[in-house]
Amino acid sequence: MHAIWISLRRWSAIKRVVLLPGLWIVISSTLGTQTITYAGRPATPASPTADPTFEVASVRPNHSGDLSSGEHTGRGRLTVTNDTLKQLILVAFDVKDFQIEGGPRWLDSDRYDIVATTGSSEQITNQQLRPLLQALLADRFQLKAHRETKEMSIYSLVVAKNGPKLTEHTGGGGGDSSTNPSTGNIRAANVTMTTLANSLSQVMGRPVIDNTGLKTKFDYKLVWAPPEQTNSTAPSIFTALKEQLGLRLESTKGPVEMLIIDTAEKASEN
Repeated sequence: MHAIWISLRRWSAIKRVVLLPGLWIVISSTLGTQTITYAGRPATPASPTADPTFEVASVRPNHSGDLSSGEHTGRGRLTVTNDTLKQLILVAFDVKDFQIEGGPRWLDSDRYDIVATTGSSEQITNQQLRPLLQALLADRFQLKAHRETKEMSIYSLVVAKNGPKLTEHTGGGGGDSSTNPSTGNIRAANVTMTTLANSLSQVMGRPVIDNTGLKTKFDYKLVWAPPEQTNSTAPSIFTALKEQLGLRLESTKGPVEMLIIDTAEKASEN
């Protein structure tokens, strides 16, 4: 065993640090008296935390022809049913459909079932799920992507000429919001205008920025006729916003963070 001696001189005191494999000792020497002042293992710098990964993952193509799909997280477990790779990317990278650019043609057509476990009994949160799913997509789909900001068409959500027609929330409780673009319905309670802007982004297929200046939390319901419902008597979403909430959308330009798909391959069944 070899020792390395390092002398540090300060005024009349001399300190020597003995470095041994797995052990370090500091010896103080003052006016001829030598005393061991500390003995223990050195503090090693923390190694970078490894990227989280699932312990076991099964990925199988789904050829059912069914269009229903979804993801469910539980205690150390993720279950995906009939998702496309594009749907998985939306969850993994926390982006909306209009923010994805590039990728193979099958990105939004081929569907997969996934069962993956972490080896832990802890509940998987959304924050934990994203890096886990990103690692799985990189491993099984050879997914490579990067983020890039581009100038694009966006909407600005503003107050209409005659003022807002919103109900301020009273009482406690948490916020709740549901959006169904296919039926033309948004319902929310105890939420901000930022939440409404995010909901409208899903409907409009482009970013919606809250520029209403309204800071209070509101309860609201918005009903409109989706473009495909030609026989509906409900108004368009632009008219519905003005008549029901006293708000309007202005088309403008702005920076949008995009997720560019560089490469992706079909996952093999296992």
